Amino acid sequence: MQESQRVYILGEFAKVRGLMPLLMKRRNGEPWTKEEREILMRQLRALSNLSPYLIPLVMPGGVLLLPILAWWLDRRRRHRKDKAI
Repeated sequence: MQESQRVYILGEFAKVRGLMPLLMKRRNGEPWTKEEREILMRQLRALSNLSPYLIPLVMPGGVLLLPILAWWLDRRRRHRKDKAI
């Protein structure tokens, strides 16, 4: 289970490579092209998939949420198995 989650997280982070330079382009006064906007939306969606993993890391006292996160992830896995059957 840990290995699959690690691979998943690394894969999601790989999807958002180059996000910062793209975000800074607008701040530096250059407009985004239509293609860049599509890339931004894809990357932000990939980050939103990681939000359950990132919340405990950025919140004060977030370590206390880790058992709740583990329960929630396990609950989701069981729900998918039930649908597959």
